Amino acid sequence: MHQPPTTFEVDGAAICTKRMQAGLEVQQLAEQVGITANYLRKLERGIRSRMGPSKYSRLRAALQATDADLLAPTEDPRERK
Repeated sequence: MHQPPTTFEVDGAAICTKRMQAGLEVQQLAEQVGITANYLRKLERGIRSRMGPSKYSRLRAALQATDADLLAPTEDPRERK
């Protein structure tokens, strides 16, 4: 059975871009998601990069974003040389 990830690695710059495109201030988005503005700032700056599933789900919904929009790019192990 497929288990959902315990955390999601997010792209902070992408979160910031989507937030600004939505016309939201950090505090506004943080309130919608149910996280602190400080935590959101750390995500956007890359100081923190992981979110739990419920917080990530709420962030995605608040920004009307997809996983492709918000998740950090993953390295394909086949590309390593």
